[in-house]
Amino acid sequence: MSKVLIIGAGGVGGVVAHKCAQVPEVFTEICLASRTKARCDRIAAQVPRPITTAQVDADNVDELAALIDCVEPELVINVALPYQDLSIMEACLKAGVHYLDTANYEPPDVAKFEYKWQWAYQERFQKAGLMAVLGCGFDPGVTNIFCAYAQQNMYDEIHSVDIVDCNAGDHGHPFATNFNPEINIREVTQRGKYWEEGEWKEIDPMSISEMIDFPEVGPRKGYLIYHEEEESLVRHIKGLKRIRFWMTFSDNYLTHLRVLQNVGMTRIDPVMYEGHEVVPLKFLKVLLPDPSSLGENYKGKTCIGCVFEGIKDGKPKKRMLYNVCDHAECYKEVKAQAVSYTTGVPAMIGGYLMLTNAWAGAGVFNVEQLDPMPFMDLLNKYGLPWKEIER
Repeated sequence: MSKVLIIGAGGVGGVVAHKCAQVPEVFTEICLASRTKARCDRIAAQVPRPITTAQVDADNVDELAALIDCVEPELVINVALPYQDLSIMEACLKAGVHYLDTANYEPPDVAKFEYKWQWAYQERFQKAGLMAVLGCGFDPGVTNIFCAYAQQNMYDEIHSVDIVDCNAGDHGHPFATNFNPEINIREVTQRGKYWEEGEWKEIDPMSISEMIDFPEVGPRKGYLIYHEEEESLVRHIKGLKRIRFWMTFSDNYLTHLRVLQNVGMTRIDPVMYEGHEVVPLKFLKVLLPDPSSLGENYKGKTCIGCVFEGIKDGKPKKRMLYNVCDHAECYKEVKAQAVSYTTGVPAMIGGYLMLTNAWAGAGVFNVEQLDPMPFMDLLNKYGLPWKEIER
């Protein structure tokens, strides 16, 4: 039916390539591109059907557009770095193709997570008759779909949403991040923020925590942090009075992180070292394990979901929608750990829905603005079954 160009050959890019290859009736041709072609070739060698690979600098709009013109895809799935979202969106406009990503744009020089830079493309994509879907991973992504589904099918009014994210797995390393170390560490060291009664409230990093009972995992301490899907959900979930995001971290992870912060290794501003400018966090990234290498020995599960409180038929209702994913099972299927899997599968599903016109339109969309029903069905079909329980 359609050709797709995947940009990014990390852990998530590998999952997207594998999962697209499982649906040949939709993804008839696949090209995987990255700054380092050898990474693409390694993934291609694992995929059980032929895919092409290419080298591209995702910061270079002209180079990206030239590759898109050469490949002629109907859709670009961006699983490169969030710093590169805008250049890839520009290239899609220049070449005239649809766009999908899994995380919002971040400026390299400041840890700031906002959709304003990408929302500003609304008129240009509309005029071009192109569709751009933002944040189609798990969180953001599936969590937004859960919210849209709950609004459509479970509640008359949703008053509060708590997005809860637990990785109860063990990768065997003293310290490692489950996705790009730069992005992960920037995310968890920024000031926390949540929305309540019509305004954003900021808190010191990791200053609020509580025990959360995660289905099939058990009680874990969750820390309140800011996450990008809150910004769009506040716009699109009617009647919302509060939204928060909670993520679990082991004591070991937090101890390592505190030490790294105390000695300046998490800084994102350049420092001079032997006459050269070095960004400490970029250097730290080189020293840490590549997230795509963690899968082989990973054990345990992830549990990610949304806890809703609201009103149905005049009565209070509290429910949770969630998914549990097993690291070892993910590795057996696609040679990846569950954090990459839970991001890559939704990206494939979003692409599937765009290419089959189940999701269609011109402009820039967050996923909760689109029909959640076919997405929820495909989650069950392609490896991320969801469940609903009373809380």
